[in-house]
Amino acid sequence: MRKIDQIIIHCSATPEGRNVTVADIDRWHRARGFRGIGYHYVVYLDGTIAAGRDEQLAGAHCRGHNQRSIGVCYVGGCDAAMRPKDTRTPAQRAALRRLVSELQQRYPGATVHGHREFAAKACPSFDIADL
Repeated sequence: MRKIDQIIIHCSATPEGRNVTVADIDRWHRARGFRGIGYHYVVYLDGTIAAGRDEQLAGAHCRGHNQRSIGVCYVGGCDAAMRPKDTRTPAQRAALRRLVSELQQRYPGATVHGHREFAAKACPSFDIADL
């Protein structure tokens, strides 16, 4: 297993309330030349946590950090006009907290980051301190 020391939170950069699945993101990422979905987990609007890329494999979600991180994406992150917005539903908030806690137990010492800490993007459209 690879050494994991970061958990990086993303948004799908889709409008509030729009359903997006792992299959959708996988298709988008393949269209960009990836071997498949770049995130290890996706949190749906209803709080369901869906598996993406296998944790044993490096992600394709944050340049320069993929080898040592787990990528988690929640569905949403934009308002109807595609401006950054914290669109997390209460179920997503709870699921994200639970998933991050489980990952930190599995990978002691792993720190949690928003994608925007490493890229010139608004992603995940909220302050990670408000996780």
